[in-house]
Amino acid sequence: MAKRLSAATIAQYARDGYVFPVRVLSTDEARQYRERLERAERDLGGPLRGVYRIKPHLLFTWLADLVRHPAILDAVEDVLGPDLLCWNTSFFTKEARSPGFVSWHQDATYWGLSEPDVLTAWVAFTDSTPANGNMRVIPGSHRTQVPHVDTFHPDNLLSRGQEISVEVDEARAVDIVLRPGEMSLHHVLMVHGSGANPSDDRRVGFAIRYIPTRIRQTGGPRDSATLVRGRDAFGHFELEPRPDADLDPAMLALHAEISDRQAKILYRGTVKTRF
Repeated sequence: MAKRLSAATIAQYARDGYVFPVRVLSTDEARQYRERLERAERDLGGPLRGVYRIKPHLLFTWLADLVRHPAILDAVEDVLGPDLLCWNTSFFTKEARSPGFVSWHQDATYWGLSEPDVLTAWVAFTDSTPANGNMRVIPGSHRTQVPHVDTFHPDNLLSRGQEISVEVDEARAVDIVLRPGEMSLHHVLMVHGSGANPSDDRRVGFAIRYIPTRIRQTGGPRDSATLVRGRDAFGHFELEPRPDADLDPAMLALHAEISDRQAKILYRGTVKTRF
C-alpha cells in the first residue's frame, strides 16, 4: 500500500524517470527554511561553498530534520522501499542575475554506487521556473548510462563540470516547475540540466540523495550515509550521527573527514581531490 504517491504516479516514475510536483512543506514552512539558510550564510560570510555544500544535513539540525521529514520519506518509500539511507545532500543555489548553470548529465556517472536504484528528492525553497533556471529533464532517459566528459567549467554547479558527450534532443525536454515547499523526484540516471538565472531573485533547491540500504559503494574509501527510515541489515556504509546543534565542533571535525572521503570518491580519475 503506497503511503504518499498514487499508483499512477509510481508508474509514471518507472516509465519517465521523474515525477513532480509533490507538496511536502507549506509555503510558510519553505519560507522559514529559506530564512534559516540565509541566516547561516550571513553567519558564515556568504553562500555555502566548498565542503559546506556537501552533506550540510550533518552540520545543521534543521536540515537533519528535513532529510527525515515524513512527507518526503513517505514518497521516497513508495519508490525505493522501507529501509532508506540518505547518501548525500547539497544545495543548488543560483544567485540573481548569475551565470551559474548545470550541464546535461546523469547523477550516477561518478557516484560509484552498486546499482541505479537511487533517487533524488529536489526540494524547492523558492520558485523554480523557466524564468530563474529551473531543472529540465529528458523523459525516459533513465534506462541507459551514457558517456560523459569533465569540463570543470567555472560556472557549472556540478562537482566536475561533467556533461554528456553525446547529443541530447532538447526538443524533448520537460520543465520541472516547482513552487516553494514542493519537490520533484528523479532517477539517478535521468538526463537533466538547467540554465542560468537572469531573474532578480535567487533560486534555491535542496537535493537529497536517497538509496535503499542494500546498495553499496564500489570503490574508494569506506563511504558513509545517514539511516533515515527502517533498519540497515547490510552495513555497507558507516552510519552518520545526527547533529545536536548547528555547526557543533565535533560534527564539524567529522564532517571534514567525511567530505574528504566523498571528494576522493567523486573525483576519482582526476588530479582534483577536494571541493
